[in-house]
Amino acid sequence: MRNIRLTLSYEGTEFFGWQRQPNVPTVQGCVESAIEKIVAERVTLYGSGRTDAGVHALNQVANFKTASSIPADGLTKALNNLLPSTVRVRSACDAAESFHARHDARCKTYRYRILGAPIASPFLARFVHHLPYPLDHQRMAAAARQLEGEHDFTSFAGSANQVREPFLTEKVDDRADGVDAPCEPDSRQPTTDSRSNVRTIFSSRILWRPRTSILVYEVCGSGFLHHMVRNLVGTLIEVGRGKLAPRDVLEILAARDRTRAGLTAPASGLILVQVEY
Repeated sequence: MRNIRLTLSYEGTEFFGWQRQPNVPTVQGCVESAIEKIVAERVTLYGSGRTDAGVHALNQVANFKTASSIPADGLTKALNNLLPSTVRVRSACDAAESFHARHDARCKTYRYRILGAPIASPFLARFVHHLPYPLDHQRMAAAARQLEGEHDFTSFAGSANQVREPFLTEKVDDRADGVDAPCEPDSRQPTTDSRSNVRTIFSSRILWRPRTSILVYEVCGSGFLHHMVRNLVGTLIEVGRGKLAPRDVLEILAARDRTRAGLTAPASGLILVQVEY
């Protein structure tokens, strides 16, 4: 059996997230179906993480095992001929037998874009969160820096007891990727298993691009909880609006209470930029 590693880009607006679900379009289901038509066998595609409905990816990494002898370059071309235009295979290659896209990942980088212009172009609207009022990006940058390091992110987790991703160095039962479970809505309730909600953030920064009126939040970490990045963004927006002080972020972290943090920012502004191994 060969182990094939894929790097994928996708526009997530029309998908119900990465994870395979019954009767709705998902990225995993879409790509698996295309692979199976080419290799003429059932496959399971393991992604580096399960992006939520509406979230995009520039360099999502995935792998699957197959007995097919089709060269990797041939798989890339064949898959892109079958996949919808919203999903592209950027590259395919043979990987070591032990390689696992999720278990072996060391860190991930996400980017969230907020458009502050009065009008959102229809060619941009699907890829930004449009907020046509001023935000204090310097206050937001100060708050973002306080998120760096190892913290319990219970206050920024999604649904109760719903852990989105394990520690990326932790071995997890492969069968979890095959569960047909829809993404939980964000109930803004605190989770109870605090040990599972500890993550390390390596960098957390705000970038202001005045020429385009786009504010970017970029975060790199060992792993992320369900809705964690979008909840961080929602809280940083409250800082930018002056409703919270930068130092309040540390108090929210310490509280381990989802109701203390900001609302969940829309999925449209979020993109998985990079996965490192």
